[in-house]
Amino acid sequence: MMENQFNFALALPEITLSVLATLILLVDVFIPSKNRSLTYVLSLGALVIVTLVSLYQWNAGVAGQTFYGHYVTDPLAHLMKVASYLAVMVTLVYSRQYVIDRDMVKGGELYSLTLFALVGQMVMISASSMLTIYLGLELMSLALYALVAVRRDSLVAVESAMKYFVLGSLASGFMLYGISMVYGATGHIDLAGVAEVIKSGNVSYMAMVLGTVFVVCGLAFKLGAVPFHMWLPDVYMGAPTAITLTIGAAPKLAALAMVLRFLIEGLHGVAESWQQMLVILAVLSLAIGNLTAIMQTNFKRMLAYSTISHVGFVLLGLLSGVNANGTLAIGAYGSAVFYMITYVLTTLASFGIILLLSRQGFECEEISDLKGLNRRSPMMAFGVLVLMFSLAGIPPLVGFYAKLVVLQAAIAAGYLSLSIIAILFSLIGAFYYLRVVKVMYFDEPAADAPVIGNQLSFRSGVMSVNVLLIILLGILPGGLMTLCVQVIDASLKF
Repeated sequence: MMENQFNFALALPEITLSVLATLILLVDVFIPSKNRSLTYVLSLGALVIVTLVSLYQWNAGVAGQTFYGHYVTDPLAHLMKVASYLAVMVTLVYSRQYVIDRDMVKGGELYSLTLFALVGQMVMISASSMLTIYLGLELMSLALYALVAVRRDSLVAVESAMKYFVLGSLASGFMLYGISMVYGATGHIDLAGVAEVIKSGNVSYMAMVLGTVFVVCGLAFKLGAVPFHMWLPDVYMGAPTAITLTIGAAPKLAALAMVLRFLIEGLHGVAESWQQMLVILAVLSLAIGNLTAIMQTNFKRMLAYSTISHVGFVLLGLLSGVNANGTLAIGAYGSAVFYMITYVLTTLASFGIILLLSRQGFECEEISDLKGLNRRSPMMAFGVLVLMFSLAGIPPLVGFYAKLVVLQAAIAAGYLSLSIIAILFSLIGAFYYLRVVKVMYFDEPAADAPVIGNQLSFRSGVMSVNVLLIILLGILPGGLMTLCVQVIDASLKF
């Protein structure tokens, strides 16, 4: 048995990406600062390689635990990792011209930090103990803190990085304290051991509940749920848009996987405690996110509060996994995974549009910058329209189906009043999405606004595929939804 405790083949994606990211960092030292195209190509190549590795493992049915139960490979890990790889690849493609125009790649650390942040996300996704969850979280967070401040000549970016670092450190402290309480109450650091002790009843209940409270606070910060959301609008607005997309896309998948591992696998036995907390977090996120977004004039800040409101829906799916009679509803957790994957897909295109519209010396950040976009670029305006309608939950786009399956799970679990609240706030939230559409189609463009050609490029091609997927998944969502439920059923142990 001892020889199987270090099965490095199970962790091959993490090992592969760590080695490749380190090699890219070393190669970058010898590349002239005026030419960083090689670093970009190598980073995309590394992501393609690690994607193929994960897809091979998934297809071959590779699964199991290693490193003395601290690391797990299962279908859920494969799905979330592949989705994360694709999200980072698309992020790098959209950001390419933006970072060149702003001299953000002359130091060469941008791509290496992005890959190391992804390694941290992969560790979070495959963590099966509280120790590896925390290690993956800190690896990801430290890389993201540095990325926010990568434009050292921007005071706003540096200020946002400081806010992110201070508040992130506070949230990590909350989680670490909660982990210590859970360990003290159960005597186990691995999630399976924690769940077994809770199930046996040989646990200090008060210490367990107190630890759960601190753990949920830390998890809520990483998701961006109210009242642990204050970092999110400031960081989204202050960070360079390329970094905002890096923070807003793939890390959300890792955060959801971390929540599923921690709460569902480890703390399922005290679900009645954290479910009540998730109810409060969900309602506050839906309310504050939608109401505050109405008042925003900055497009990135509006999308930040939009993110908070969508986190409320994800939490609604998570808390619906245990019915009032104590039975499990796998479909509820599957709906939360489906919602997060499709939301990340929409986020990629939303910030990708901002990156494509920005140019040297001009940041497309205000909603007013989109005035008359339909006259300047009808195709771009149509893409934004699709994205805003999807975020608002208008059929037949994927955002509508994502909300529908979460609401169905909540109603089935007995949360009818909570579902009605979610619907009402979604209707309120539709206002600020439709306002963006109104500005594009009915407002006059500024006198000095350039005409944007619909020229063909690799970035515009990726954007077209991205928008098309949002439409297709809205019309034919069954395949992805079934896959999400299947990986939950095959992976999470209760």
